[in-house]
Amino acid sequence: MMGHSHAVSGAMLYAGTAPFLAPMLFDVHLAPADVLMGTVLAAGAALLPDLDHHDGTIANFLGPVSKVLCRFVAWASGGHRHATHSLLFVALMGGGTWAGISYLGRNFTLGMTFFLLALAIRALRLHPPGDGPTMWITIIGLSVLGTAGMDTWLPSAPGWLPYAVALGTLAHLLGDCLTKKGAPLLWPHKERYETVLIKRSGNAVETKVLVPIMSVATFVLLWFTAVSPTVLN
Repeated sequence: MMGHSHAVSGAMLYAGTAPFLAPMLFDVHLAPADVLMGTVLAAGAALLPDLDHHDGTIANFLGPVSKVLCRFVAWASGGHRHATHSLLFVALMGGGTWAGISYLGRNFTLGMTFFLLALAIRALRLHPPGDGPTMWITIIGLSVLGTAGMDTWLPSAPGWLPYAVALGTLAHLLGDCLTKKGAPLLWPHKERYETVLIKRSGNAVETKVLVPIMSVATFVLLWFTAVSPTVLN
């Protein structure tokens, strides 16, 4: 799947499940602002597995810094669609985020927010076209502004953030399981799991059917869970 599709899938899964599952699993009450912020950050987290792809959608989202990061992750994980496309990686991302906000506090929370916002902005193409300095400087600027804005509502240790990161990462894996190459969910076991619905990334099924459906679903879910949550009551 394309980066845009992954981002939308992460946003949809969070918007549809967080208001119900997060309180059950983590005893965390979510305010409407938490649902909105989590949806955006889950969209960014849905790009995390592709940090193993130095030529992917997100390779240049922070300029030379992200290019080097992606090359390192690709080397450490065994290449594209290996370790970072596993359930183990989902657990590491969710658990690592929990540890970060629990032991490192506010600075980690804001740093993670900035990083996920930058991923979301890149994936959703909320920047000038191209891959040059104008693109990544714009992403950095928008991410700084977005993080500063979220700082008003973000608690020092948002209990929903590990859930958003883990769910966004899981959404990516599920999306890749719909393609021919599948994903090694049980890595280091090498078997790839797939149910081929998308024969080629960016084809009509993905861009004209799945993405519009997921986009509409996300906005509808946000209406009921965040914009007008009293409807659910």
